Amino acid sequence: MSRLDSFIRRVSAQRDCLNQVAEDLKGTEGSILEFGLGNGRTYDHLRSLFGAEDIYVFERKVNAHPDCIPDDEHLILGDVLETLPTAKDRIGRSVRLAHCDIGTGDKEASLKLAAQMSVYLDQLLHRGAYVVSDQPQEVEGWEAQPLPENVAPGRYHIYRKA
Repeated sequence: MSRLDSFIRRVSAQRDCLNQVAEDLKGTEGSILEFGLGNGRTYDHLRSLFGAEDIYVFERKVNAHPDCIPDDEHLILGDVLETLPTAKDRIGRSVRLAHCDIGTGDKEASLKLAAQMSVYLDQLLHRGAYVVSDQPQEVEGWEAQPLPENVAPGRYHIYRKA
């Protein structure tokens, strides 16, 4: 498979998982977390699904399209392992969805980062919250959820906090 085909499958899986979870979350309240702004495409998609007022974005350095950058109140800059532990003071325990697109191309490093983040992320999630992730997670109390029909197992992951 070409790298382009792999990219298309990954972002299609990402979109389909987020769309499925958005359907499940209709009528609920709470914040949305986006880890990794990148060029802003996924943030823009999350805005279309949930509105921008409750989406907090964690990013090391902004390099996104100007139309896809959250306001200063909703942009949390810096190393995620430094900013995430203090996010509870800013966001509270009101998170209903966290989208973690943190893969770096180094599988071992990405898995390590996901495991480190999950300790702090779990403290922000309310019961019934979802985590949509490009990395597999093994967190006590997070239950793997069915993927959309067209998403291959292992391509993307959906968890729900029990």
